[in-house]
Amino acid sequence: MLAAIVLYPGFTSLDVIGPYEILGRLPDAEVVFVAEEPALVRNDLGSLAVNVVATLADVTEPDVVLVGGGPGQMNQMFNGRLHEWLRTVDKTSAWTTSSCTGALILAAAGVLRGRRATTHWAVLDLLAEFGVTPSKERVVIDGHYATAAGVSAGIDMALTLAGLIAGDDVAREVQLLVEYAPEPPYDAGSPDSAPAAVVEKVMKALSA
Repeated sequence: MLAAIVLYPGFTSLDVIGPYEILGRLPDAEVVFVAEEPALVRNDLGSLAVNVVATLADVTEPDVVLVGGGPGQMNQMFNGRLHEWLRTVDKTSAWTTSSCTGALILAAAGVLRGRRATTHWAVLDLLAEFGVTPSKERVVIDGHYATAAGVSAGIDMALTLAGLIAGDDVAREVQLLVEYAPEPPYDAGSPDSAPAAVVEKVMKALSA
C-alpha cells in the first residue's frame, strides 16, 4: 500500500504526522510526503520542516491520498496544479482523505462534490460552497472518501482507515502500539463544550 501525504508551506504538523504514524505502521505500507517541487517544507509555526523529495509528478497512483490543513491551505484553494493532481489520482486511489481544513482543498478541487464531509468546526459551513454536505461528525466516510474534523481528528480518521484497510485487529494493535487513549484534562475540544469566552477568543485568533 502506497500512501501519499501532500505537504505545502504553512501546513499544520499534527494534521499529517498523526495519520503518518498510524498509516506507516500498517503491514506492507509505504508512506511518502509529496509536494509540487522537492523542498524543505515548513509548518505553520515555522519551527518544523519536512524535507520532501517526491514531487506530485513522481507519485501517480497512490493507494491512499491524504491532504492536511493549516493556514497555508488558503494558498492551495486555487492551486491548479495540485487540484489537477488530486482529480487524477482520485480516479484510481482506494482512499482519498483529509484532516482538518485539508477537506477544503479536496472540495475546491471538485472531488468531494455531492459527498458528505467534515473539517475544522470554524470553517465547516464553507464546504457547502463547493457542493459538499457538511457534517459535524469527527470522522466521515462517504464512498472512498474519508475526512476528519480539526487537527487531532486526523488520528481517529487514520485509525478508522487502518481498520478498513487491514482489519480491526491490526488497527487495534497500532492503536495500542502508539498508546492512543486520549484523556484530555479539559472539556474544551469542541465549540459545543468549550466556555463561550474561549470560543470567542479562538475565533478572533483564527480570523486575525
